[in-house]
Amino acid sequence: MIRNAAGRLVPTELDGRTWRPFEDVLGIRPEGRMHGRPIATNRDYPRNGDKRTRTLAEALRRAGLRDGMRVSTHHHFRDGDLTAEQLFEAAESLGVRDLTWFPSAVFPSHARLIPYLERGVIRSIEGSLNGPLGDYATQGKMRGPSVLRSHGGRYRALQDGDVRVDIAVIAAPCADAFGNANGLSGPAACGPLGFAAGDAQYADHVVVATDHLVPFPCLPWHIQGNWVDQVVVLDRIGDPAKIVSGTTRVTRSPDRLRIAELAAKFVAVTGIMRPGFSFQAGAGGTSLAFVAYLADHMRASGVTAGFVRGGGTEVLVGMLQEGLTPCILDGQCFDLAAVRSMATDPRHVATSPFTSYNHHGRGNFASMVDVAVLGATEVDLEFNANVVTHSDGRLQHGIGGWQDALFAGCSILAVPSFRNRLPVVRDRVTTLCAPGQMVDVVVTERGVAVNPHRTDLIESASDAGFPLTTLAELQEEAEALCGKPDVPPLREDVFGLVTWVDGTVIDALRRPETSP
Repeated sequence: MIRNAAGRLVPTELDGRTWRPFEDVLGIRPEGRMHGRPIATNRDYPRNGDKRTRTLAEALRRAGLRDGMRVSTHHHFRDGDLTAEQLFEAAESLGVRDLTWFPSAVFPSHARLIPYLERGVIRSIEGSLNGPLGDYATQGKMRGPSVLRSHGGRYRALQDGDVRVDIAVIAAPCADAFGNANGLSGPAACGPLGFAAGDAQYADHVVVATDHLVPFPCLPWHIQGNWVDQVVVLDRIGDPAKIVSGTTRVTRSPDRLRIAELAAKFVAVTGIMRPGFSFQAGAGGTSLAFVAYLADHMRASGVTAGFVRGGGTEVLVGMLQEGLTPCILDGQCFDLAAVRSMATDPRHVATSPFTSYNHHGRGNFASMVDVAVLGATEVDLEFNANVVTHSDGRLQHGIGGWQDALFAGCSILAVPSFRNRLPVVRDRVTTLCAPGQMVDVVVTERGVAVNPHRTDLIESASDAGFPLTTLAELQEEAEALCGKPDVPPLREDVFGLVTWVDGTVIDALRRPETSP
């Protein structure tokens, strides 16, 4: 164990692998060359381009699936994913065990995979964990460690060779027999397939699973057929209706609407909102409400954006159609209105973590965004923030693009002052996901606090007569209502890691003392 540059005690070795402690928010300077997949030859593929294999189990057998391999899937169906379970059902039918699952994200519906963990088909999950799977890992039941990466960090790990995926299974709503695929048409249309791009490019073997096979060529292609080894037709790969969840609807809570309203007003009066500005907001209900309020300010001031970053939503689509933005750069559709928009409007553009978030590239979109509005589970008095665990240490959320989006010109955390009678502003965050220097503004229903290092924002707010408070004052108000929260003790043993965007370890995940 070693204390990293953020002051957190983290392991340098875990599960037989060596890990580098966090050093700096800008990340380590990488060396060497990008990871390369095995060289293929046309001699091994059908001359007529038909790569179809009859069943998923047969595709896995032909791919050489064996004990201990790492397999990956993507999460564009969110809570409606049906492919991951079929993958492990097929793996179990082949008698394979001890697999590492490398998803781009996990949702509550993936609780269906717990039996595969218990029977030994899956050894560990290296990806965001929430709901039942998060509880499963927190209780120490998973035999391998949880490794949490941002969307950009996941792509970087594939590109840099930190993680080698043996077999990737890409659920594609539309594909041809050669393997060209997109997410824009078919009964399971879900939007872009950008989160599978790294898997397609760098996995040793790539299987496209589709429930809508079309004649060659499938256009446009989000996944290129020359990356694909096999194509399997399944009855269903996902339920697009479940892309929308409780966290991807505009909030109706008066407190959270107040937070969204304050955040939008802050952006408007401090001059961040100006002709040609850009913004990104998360998928949470508060963030979606922020976008609606910001659109009102833009209309009132006659301001149009230069571009906006998705997750695409009906709110953003409305802004595009109204002319408030010339385009949406979208990595993930959060509702079906966004799916339809991307399929029909060339201004609604599919992106991937390579273009948006990869920190070992030649720049990315994240740092070009003027303001990003995000959520958090905790913030401390130094503006350090947590987005993956609750205050009791339970792992309940993934990082997603959260760390990556903090590189925007102004990062805003829009959070309630307390949840379930527990203040959100803490003396010290339970799990560190981002150092305080990455968080510029915290907005609650009780006021707005600006990081002291952002003197420019403090001056702009003051000049506009916008009232500010401090995190200490927000904490005091919340504790006056809820009481000073207990700090649940955590065990010394580590069940997982939180990585920074460059792959270094920013914090370790420790089980609560009260867990089994």
